[in-house]
Amino acid sequence: MEPLADCYRTHAPLVRAYLRRLVPPQDIDDVAQVVFTEVWRFRHRYDPSRRLEPWLLAIARRRAVDHLRGRTPPTVPLEAAGDPLGHDGRADGDALADRDRVRRALAALPAPQRQAIELAYYGDLSQREIAERLHVPLGTVKARTTRGLRHLSTLLTPA
Repeated sequence: MEPLADCYRTHAPLVRAYLRRLVPPQDIDDVAQVVFTEVWRFRHRYDPSRRLEPWLLAIARRRAVDHLRGRTPPTVPLEAAGDPLGHDGRADGDALADRDRVRRALAALPAPQRQAIELAYYGDLSQREIAERLHVPLGTVKARTTRGLRHLSTLLTPA
């Protein structure tokens, strides 16, 4: 048990610092304890010809992922959430209405144009990335985007 105590004293700060980036602060000690328990249980798997730190951090990463997967995300009843707030803290109904108008206008576009625009604006992809993803030439993506934006402009401009 003495080697584990030495390992813990030496490497616990490193493991905790690593876990700080992965799990909520209140869970770091619990996950670290699981990590060092696993280190002890599976000590026969460690290859002494290799560095100890990467082995420890690999275990820490797996245990952090397991810990996060096991958590139930906090939820709030829909009735308690209320309406979304605007920049000044008040409900911003105009922004919601605009968002709805844009969604309806996008739905009215031909599928290839809508897809190019959605990947560019919502997917944050460059035109070259869109071309690669859709397996079409770059010029085709540029044409679809330009035509789609013109069509959107006419759909969104009040008559």
